Amino acid sequence: MNTATTTRPITQAELEEILGAIRIPACPAAVTEVMEEARKEEPQLKVLARIIASDVGMSAMAIKLANSPMFGSASRAKSVQQAVNRLGIRNIINVVIAVALRNTASDLPADVMEKFWTRASTLALATGVLARKHVGIQPETAYTYALFQDSAIPVMMLNFPEYAAMYAGAGDCGNRLVEQERARFHCDHAVVGWLLARNWGLPPKIASAIRYHHDPELYILPEQELPSDALALIAVTLIAEHVIADFMEGAEPEEGRAFDNAKTFLGTSEGDLDEFRDIIAHALN
Repeated sequence: MNTATTTRPITQAELEEILGAIRIPACPAAVTEVMEEARKEEPQLKVLARIIASDVGMSAMAIKLANSPMFGSASRAKSVQQAVNRLGIRNIINVVIAVALRNTASDLPADVMEKFWTRASTLALATGVLARKHVGIQPETAYTYALFQDSAIPVMMLNFPEYAAMYAGAGDCGNRLVEQERARFHCDHAVVGWLLARNWGLPPKIASAIRYHHDPELYILPEQELPSDALALIAVTLIAEHVIADFMEGAEPEEGRAFDNAKTFLGTSEGDLDEFRDIIAHALN
């Protein structure tokens, strides 16, 4: 979701107000453990496989992701160890983060969350696949960003009882949602998502992309504020959102200036979009 709502720097007072009003979920132990192992000079895949295998949800997702079109292997991974060997360290982190994000929203209505996570996981897969068509965009990083992009929406639901109804009314239209968030809660899910990403130790470029993905001026922000590699994550995800709208009922992809800017930034032509639709259609099937 993208909007035409202007983002401006957050003052320290405003940041403290947000943190005082919203409970940001603590980083789960599994995420911390995996990231600590991944940061070692010689991380051990066997250790990471043990962490994944300790949780049924992580085990199932690891095997599912390893067998997804992001990897395109003819043989199917049938065990956690086979999945871990194929995924590599960055994608193992993706698995743990994805399951941890779902677990933070376990107290919310199952039907609402199932729809939300289906869209998020579909977008993440599509973005990871499309990243392979763009030089300089790591598929694993693109997948993580797309999955985490709107992850603060469940956090907002947990903190504000009236948020779920507002979210349902806004649908997939980010413009309406962000305007209503700021009017009623004096913050928005991009800011809360940025805080969540920082709290969970995600790479700074992913946190920055989350922070600014609703900013209409993001393509002219200074490099030190929004690095070009973070901007690329926003752009490829917006393209992926546009493409998956053809396959998801009720999706409202961003059109107009934001979409045109993303195409220009990535050098995407109408012919490329047709190719991307074919790629994603195959991937989703």
